Amino acid sequence: MKKIYSEFILGDMRACYVQDEETGSVELVLLPADMTYVVGYREKPYPDSIVQVKLSGDTYTGGYAGGRTMRQSASVLALRLDGQEIKDESGGAVVCTTLADDRGYRYRHYLEWKKGKKSLISYTEFENISGQAADLEMLSSFSLGGISPFVGADESGMLKLHRIRSVWSMEGRAEFQLLEDLQLEPSWGGHAVRCERFGQVGSMPVNGYFPYAVMEDAKSDIFWGAQLCHNASWQMEVYRRGDDVALSGGLADYDFGHWMKRVEPGETFVSPKAILSVCKGGGIEEISQRMTAALDEMADQGPESEQSLPIIFNEYCTTWGCPSHENICGILDAIKDRGFSYFVIDCGWYKQEGIPWDVAMGDYYVSKELFQEGLEKTVDAIRAHGMKPGIWFEIDNVGEKAESYQDTAHLLARNGMPLTTSMRRFWDMRQEWVQKYLEEKVIGTLNQYGFSYMKMDYNDTIGVGCDGAESLGEGLRQNMEASLAFIRRVKEKVPGIILENCSSGGHKLEPLMMSECSMASFSDAHECEEIPIIAAALHRVILPRQSQIWAVIRENDSLKRIAYSIANTFLGRMCLSGDVTKLTDAQWNVIDRGIAFYKKAAPIIKDGFSTLYGPKVASWRHPKGWQCLVRTEGGVDHEKKDGLLAVFHSFNGAHDGALEVCLPADGTYWIKDIFSDAEADIRIVDGKLVCQIPEDMRAVAVLAKKC
Repeated sequence: MKKIYSEFILGDMRACYVQDEETGSVELVLLPADMTYVVGYREKPYPDSIVQVKLSGDTYTGGYAGGRTMRQSASVLALRLDGQEIKDESGGAVVCTTLADDRGYRYRHYLEWKKGKKSLISYTEFENISGQAADLEMLSSFSLGGISPFVGADESGMLKLHRIRSVWSMEGRAEFQLLEDLQLEPSWGGHAVRCERFGQVGSMPVNGYFPYAVMEDAKSDIFWGAQLCHNASWQMEVYRRGDDVALSGGLADYDFGHWMKRVEPGETFVSPKAILSVCKGGGIEEISQRMTAALDEMADQGPESEQSLPIIFNEYCTTWGCPSHENICGILDAIKDRGFSYFVIDCGWYKQEGIPWDVAMGDYYVSKELFQEGLEKTVDAIRAHGMKPGIWFEIDNVGEKAESYQDTAHLLARNGMPLTTSMRRFWDMRQEWVQKYLEEKVIGTLNQYGFSYMKMDYNDTIGVGCDGAESLGEGLRQNMEASLAFIRRVKEKVPGIILENCSSGGHKLEPLMMSECSMASFSDAHECEEIPIIAAALHRVILPRQSQIWAVIRENDSLKRIAYSIANTFLGRMCLSGDVTKLTDAQWNVIDRGIAFYKKAAPIIKDGFSTLYGPKVASWRHPKGWQCLVRTEGGVDHEKKDGLLAVFHSFNGAHDGALEVCLPADGTYWIKDIFSDAEADIRIVDGKLVCQIPEDMRAVAVLAKKC
């Protein structure tokens, strides 16, 4: 039998701690606050646990689970409730639930809520108070059980799993599947584990999937969401052995990510944090943006200059890795007084004669060929044109033509050999020598020249892990923890630094890295037709105010193409690059109007709620159809305001030219401003925004306001 051990109302969410009276196991069930958990609605023979752990030597899960999951192992079945505390604070609450076994292993699960937030933070602390070392092979950050308490045992087609895939230059593709399609139906006899385990292995945490999952109860219109905050290997699991479903996640375990962690007597180990939420109604957009809003507070506390979402110019798609004092000065003359706040010198500033930029990083000597008088004169020129100077580093990696590439004593190894990919090796960030070297090369350069902005790139992945710890996966975790510590050191030593999180575009778009940075490169799809598709999709996983979107302008671009590129940036942070020294007055006119429009739209981009309209686009590389991203001012955690931004994009064919989206029903709107390459036919009719775009590959953006 199960009973409700405790319940807590945390904003508009209810946290139910459900105890199995026979085993002592405690399960966490999250519900909307106005819904109640009914004990005995349906029983299941396999109680779940709020903590999922596997210790080396303990019996593995049965039911053919070997190699598929480590959940509900003997390590979990031995746990009993050892107490619960809640700390009420004016700014929120923290619920600490302690479980323990007879061997001296104690687990504290924390559930944190901040007042005004529509999300929770979950993590687990393991404490070894036994007399011998314990080897963790799995430890969850969160585990949500009882999904869903409103679906009958014999009802099918009601539960769905939503995930977001990611590959280079096509980040953020959403998918959903019925649990039946994933073969997560319970068996006729209740035997045999059903589990869908997925995640990412390596130092690019968004390489395959985003660390994101949403479970949907279509019958009751309830959504449970989770995002993991971790910059290395991770996993999530949908688990079913009876009628109910559990969703859990954390570090990639020993089976999935070769992770094992030894915890000595008296030591503790804390899992990465996870963002959780639950809501009724609002669809996938609501649950997703409830989770992304968890980082609003961090962004609000960021550098003061970031609060107005200023515009960036990055010279990479202008110079293609060969920036010089001369070509940068030419760019500065072309873009002066046009509204840019940051100017970023991208890769190649360290390039030695005859060596390409992408195999030369690591030594970081200023190129005497490109900057004959050093960087200072160039940086002074950037400031003289009214912009904050920025610079590119690939901090963790070393190119094959760099002197540092041969310094194997300070580089990562696997199985005793230097860990080498096609063009790179990797610093062992755990070493004090490496930290001091990078402090001299990176922090020293930032301070010497007074850079206000740093773009941090990362163009390959370590993979499963490295030597130097109990397991390859633990070596990886430690190395990436040390990498994060260096980033924090940069922020300490260069107060107010603006950090751009880049990893071949979008391979590090996870909440932990995003919480340390002002913004991120959304993708490497800099000149592609699919930019608006990727940019709009990413509204579900990162804040638009942190999503840097490039408009690369070419001298042979038509005005329609330029407007299309500029409108893309209204889906996040505006960044320009390209042939700006060769543009005509007519081309600049479109850009200038776009910059003015962006500045008007910035408050809505910064604080808003996004809804995506349009048919599914099957091929992102060759898009057909259309889309419109409507963003209403005021996010999920804030009071709604009167502003509205709509960004229409027509793709190739498959539409009749009349694109319609519904306006919010809470007021009457009027059109305040329009941006396109030419006059646009756009009207408000019967509560709908109707845009006539008969041409392919055209963009129209609209600012509207409540009457």
